[in-house]
Amino acid sequence: MWTQRHSSLRAVGCGVEELRRRRREREAALRKARREQQLVSKRLLRDDAPEEADGGCVVLILGEAEIQQFLQLAQRGTEEKEKERALVTLRQGLQHPETQQTFIRLEGSMRTLVGLLTSNQALLQLEAARCLHELSHSEQPAVAEACLPATSYLLTYVSGHSSDLISPHLTVLEALGYALSQLLQAKEAPEKIIPSVLGSTLPQHMLLLLQPGPKLNPGVAVEFAWCLHYIICSQVNNALLITHGALSTLELLLLDLAGAVQRSEDAGLELLVCPVLRCLSNLLTEAAVETVGGQMQLRDERVVAALFILLQFLLQKQPSLLPEGLWLLNNLTANSPSLCTSLLSLNLIEPLLQLLPGPNVVSVLVLTVLCNVAEKGPAYCQHLWPGPLLASLLDMLALSDSEVVGQSLELLQLLFLYQPEAAQAFLQQSGLQALQRLEEEAQLQDRVHALQQIALRG
Repeated sequence: MWTQRHSSLRAVGCGVEELRRRRREREAALRKARREQQLVSKRLLRDDAPEEADGGCVVLILGEAEIQQFLQLAQRGTEEKEKERALVTLRQGLQHPETQQTFIRLEGSMRTLVGLLTSNQALLQLEAARCLHELSHSEQPAVAEACLPATSYLLTYVSGHSSDLISPHLTVLEALGYALSQLLQAKEAPEKIIPSVLGSTLPQHMLLLLQPGPKLNPGVAVEFAWCLHYIICSQVNNALLITHGALSTLELLLLDLAGAVQRSEDAGLELLVCPVLRCLSNLLTEAAVETVGGQMQLRDERVVAALFILLQFLLQKQPSLLPEGLWLLNNLTANSPSLCTSLLSLNLIEPLLQLLPGPNVVSVLVLTVLCNVAEKGPAYCQHLWPGPLLASLLDMLALSDSEVVGQSLELLQLLFLYQPEAAQAFLQQSGLQALQRLEEEAQLQDRVHALQQIALRG
């Protein structure tokens, strides 16, 4: 009798391990695809110049002589307004691809533009940064590549001014952060740009700019959070960022953002929430996290509570960003029994289930998080059952998306293995008929048959 029971337990263990292995393989492939997709994210500055906001701007095509004239005026003009107007006109011209091509062909033009960033006139610095911004997010590869030599100047400038968080440098820093974020997406970035960034003091300065507190500037923080995101996506040396304290800084910022939501100070908050969630989520997949004890830093249940506050905020304000929060929740709970315990002790399973009827990508991520909880063993499944989970899963089995249905089957299998009473209730609620309807689905047949056997045996 003991031998038979021992064999049964081993089979259950293998089943759980196999489910876990399959899920982790799928997640690894999805993460890779996500990182590649996230490396291209052309964004626009939120605050355009007044004449552009009013729709009164006409894009000019400038020739070599005109470009030289405007650069000379910006350098040697007699009045500040004259210098600023010259750069405004140049910036407007640089919105046209033809002017961009002419500019990069003109010898010394890029060097002159970067030199204007060192001006002691803030408005002139800002316009120079905006010119660089127009070039850096050009759709023409040759133009974006011509910006590469400017990277070292940008690093020097940003590193020198990032600790000066008093206007007028903030606006300039924001524009430069945007330009740098575009350069960090270039296909040459992992070989030519990001190693230089990581070899400088800029990562520490970036993290300083993301420290919550009265000096945090939302506009600057947004741009440098995106810079950090693109560096992390490149996977050049994320261990270095982790040793610089990136995880703890981002965790504190996440808690601060949740606090801002609770205080109703959430205007435009989603602009910063998105890159912060992505940074944390991608960093948590690095092997170096365990080496430096990073996972320990994020085992505080306040992180889970804060994340749910932000999920509710995104549900109301920006539902398209819900997957970002759920990816982070998945990566937090995948290897952490303590954070799975937090989900249960904070009564967050029902709020999670409320997201199930959403888009397929949201449903799959919610189900994956629930699988993370269920695979931790019988004690965790006891908290999932009884409750609304089974009814929700029966609804999911009726959907046409094979990924949602497949993840639902995996969750049911874990639940039945650890909580046999759930299998009995499943059969009583016409669960077997629901499974029979799925038998013709080639992708799902193995999982359907395995679940039928477990349910009938239970």
